[in-house]
Amino acid sequence: MVKLDIISDPICPWCYIGKTNLDKALLQFPDHPFVMEWHPFQLNPDMPAEGMDRRAYLEAKFGGKEGAISAYAPVVEHAEKSGALINFDAIKKTPNTIDAHRLIHWAGIEQRQTFVVDLLFKAYFVEGRDISDHEVLADIADTAEMDAATITKLLSSDADTDDIRARDAHSRKMGVNSVPTFIVAQQHAVPGAQPPEVWVNVITEIMDKLEEDA
Repeated sequence: MVKLDIISDPICPWCYIGKTNLDKALLQFPDHPFVMEWHPFQLNPDMPAEGMDRRAYLEAKFGGKEGAISAYAPVVEHAEKSGALINFDAIKKTPNTIDAHRLIHWAGIEQRQTFVVDLLFKAYFVEGRDISDHEVLADIADTAEMDAATITKLLSSDADTDDIRARDAHSRKMGVNSVPTFIVAQQHAVPGAQPPEVWVNVITEIMDKLEEDA
């Protein structure tokens, strides 16, 4: 098996598109060698706990309405190309994602991490849900067959908050400044939302090498 470490944020559209493209490639390799682990990166580490109105956030970040529209044009184009459904009209708020990252971490302990990441992407980008809301996160945990009551209790505490922030800081220190970043076999970084054919090539090369070494 080959480790695939994925550094991402569940409100990052490029992370969602990148995961969609990766999934398309993996469908061609039912016996692919990847074992995935998701790692935290907050696009907005200084976001208030209550989040911000999404329109106000985007206009502040990109210098007004026209800047926001221009910045998001490639996102719309690549989302359509990948088949990643994004309902921008449904997204009213840009949340703080520290608690979503804590849920992803706890899901990893229960071998449900990628499932929870998929549910978070769907909740935010398709359903427009607030993924900083503890009830929403508990509902996602329940859907992933985790114990929602335990998750609610953990979310009401500071459990693993410092760990998530430290791991985010470690990634930045190692030179990660944009997401998604995929790290193959703890050696090769594949940055950005690569198209499926890039992943097909990567997986083919890995599987050929594994066969040679067998």
